[in-house]
Amino acid sequence: MASVADIGVSALINIISAIAFLLAFALLRIQPINDRVYFPKWYFNGKRKDPIFRNFVGKFVNLDCKTYLTFLNWMPQALHMSETDLIDHAGLDSVAFLRIYLLGLKIFAPMMVLALLVLLPVNISGGTLFFLRKELVTSDIDKLSISNVPPKSYRFFAHIGMEYLFTFWACFLLYKEYDKVASMRLQFLASQQRRVEQYTVLVKNVPRVSGHSISDSVDQFFKKNHRNTYLCQQAVYNANKFAKLVRKRERVQNWLDYYQLKLERNPNKRPKSKLNMERQRILKDTKSIIPSAFVSFKSRWGAAVCAQTQQSKNPTLWLTSWAPEPRDVYWRNLAIPVVSMTIRKFVIGTIVFFMVFFYMIPIAFVQSLANLEALEKVAPFLRPVIELKFIKSFLQGFLPGLALKLFLYFLPSILMLLSKIEGHVAWSKLERRAADKYYFFMLVNVFLGSLVTGTALGQLDAFIHQPPSQIPRNIGVSIPMKATFFITYIMVDGWAGIASEILRLKPLVIFHLKNMFIVKTERDRDRAMNPGSVDYPEALPSLQLYFLLGLVYAVVTPILLPFIIVFFLLAFLVYRHQIINVYYQRYESAAAFWPHVHSRIIASLLISQLLLMGLLSTKEAAKSTPLLIVLPFITYAFHKYCKSRFEPAFNKYPLEEATEKDEQEQTGEFDLNLKTCLAEAYLHPIFHSFEEIEFEEVRVDAVRVDKHENDISSPPARIEENLEASPPQHPHHYSYGDEYQSYDYYHHQQIQSSHYQYYSEN
Repeated sequence: MASVADIGVSALINIISAIAFLLAFALLRIQPINDRVYFPKWYFNGKRKDPIFRNFVGKFVNLDCKTYLTFLNWMPQALHMSETDLIDHAGLDSVAFLRIYLLGLKIFAPMMVLALLVLLPVNISGGTLFFLRKELVTSDIDKLSISNVPPKSYRFFAHIGMEYLFTFWACFLLYKEYDKVASMRLQFLASQQRRVEQYTVLVKNVPRVSGHSISDSVDQFFKKNHRNTYLCQQAVYNANKFAKLVRKRERVQNWLDYYQLKLERNPNKRPKSKLNMERQRILKDTKSIIPSAFVSFKSRWGAAVCAQTQQSKNPTLWLTSWAPEPRDVYWRNLAIPVVSMTIRKFVIGTIVFFMVFFYMIPIAFVQSLANLEALEKVAPFLRPVIELKFIKSFLQGFLPGLALKLFLYFLPSILMLLSKIEGHVAWSKLERRAADKYYFFMLVNVFLGSLVTGTALGQLDAFIHQPPSQIPRNIGVSIPMKATFFITYIMVDGWAGIASEILRLKPLVIFHLKNMFIVKTERDRDRAMNPGSVDYPEALPSLQLYFLLGLVYAVVTPILLPFIIVFFLLAFLVYRHQIINVYYQRYESAAAFWPHVHSRIIASLLISQLLLMGLLSTKEAAKSTPLLIVLPFITYAFHKYCKSRFEPAFNKYPLEEATEKDEQEQTGEFDLNLKTCLAEAYLHPIFHSFEEIEFEEVRVDAVRVDKHENDISSPPARIEENLEASPPQHPHHYSYGDEYQSYDYYHHQQIQSSHYQYYSEN
């Protein structure tokens, strides 16, 4: 069991690590050579250019001494941008994500003050563990918890009162935040900018009719049933083979451009014919069209009616739902039949269930590191090594949290892969499903698993030698003792881990390696930046775990709350900076994940209440424990009310809102412009990219001819600089991984700008 000294060693290591990461970032970010690593978002938006170098040394090192005196100004700069400007700059998803950290601060800061002022003196004055020190393995931290209160004590009324107060405070803030985010979502969707997904519905399970193509069937069905609002439809192609060819072309494209510019090679060697043939085959072959389509309407009202109603007598046919925005579509899964998706979800659910229990093995091993005193009793031969003071403090105070973090490192990627196999057609839905699975892992393995395995090992001697009637008491006492392990985990993951996020050490190294060995063209250089995005499948479950720990231990072991407060403060500052300067979200879901966040926090409240009831029952607090029975019912009733009050705003679009918005935007040229915009908005991105790449090839050939005529022999460091002056544009970048996603972090803006061009005209 970790002592105060062990916790101090862990805190020292993590504080030093966090400060080192933050100082390294503050110095590296002002070096010219790293500018594209720490400010990629501004480059992709066209609002930042490479620094101008006065000499060779200035290219690598910042020679302005004044900047070193203000190298910490990134902190106030991260807080300077208003929330409204941040929505325009990064989207509502990013702002809602940051509000989760603010919600944590609002909930736990008052809790910490009250718990430390009221509950901490109550726990310290109990003195129970002093009499049990020969029976149980305890530490000084445990004397600050509810375990130190004697059985049948009237002191438990203080804990019950605080549990009620904390629950009502958390519910009040959850209601206010849910209301605020729901209002922000409706306001965001009703903004002046028109978006193609507001007029488009995804139709799945289109029945095949003999003698008619899928496109003809869709066209006839919607002209008949939505004759006044139907506008157009886009067939969905199964272009998997074509996507592989485009990926192969991508791998050699930049090298081909580079050597043609450098060595004046024959441009006819470009591999065009195979791509053209495959593209034409897909477009002409009716079998390449899958039984799904993106159907667009003349108004938001028409799309809302179609997306939110049943289209056929057979409820399994003509299934409609709101179309994701073009960037959000996961094209590979559109070809999966509806029946197959049901089977896939069952199989994946079974796999996840067994994976949860498989991970209990490494979790149990990690817990053995956190209970060295108990391990000495089981394995006495390890005592000489364990008793070394520094090693003992390191193993108990730092290693358990680090080991658990390492065990969970690859888990989000595995769960994301399983979510893709389930068949979801939107990146946002994929990430929410992966986050749900990861939260289940964190709840069962990290939280409950740590309690159960730690109890079984740490109190092994008590279980063997004590009478059966004493076992519930030992379990009740040992549950709050796990606070020491969770404190070490918070410091490793929430302090040092968050500080390392802003340093971006891995992207920094990869960028410079690519710059030295791979980058040949400007497109390569843009591609090497790789700004990434908020990793929702990992970030959201981790956040929810901190809410769970805070709510559970606020009454049981209040000393844990300051560690959580530090995490929320540091994480809010770091992620706000990253969202402003680095992250480039691949999609915008208008905070569609918020109902999941709300539900998880409610679940944490329920778990904290049930655990406190179980703990008090082992304390023989028969007079006070029944007072807690009604609290879970109140919490659940509050959750059901919030669900009925706010969740429809995240699942449906009110017809009243749609009608008002349509009436505001009625113009004489509206229908014509809208049809032009929607005509190819949902065409498979491979076909878009093919045309764009062909255009890029023509531009490269033009550069080659121009260079030949002017006898320029310098290497093609920047292709764009050799072209005629043109308006600034977002750099092109094409990347087709296994997901062959439609738009990269920054290429999507150029494509979508053509779709949304009519916004400024209306």
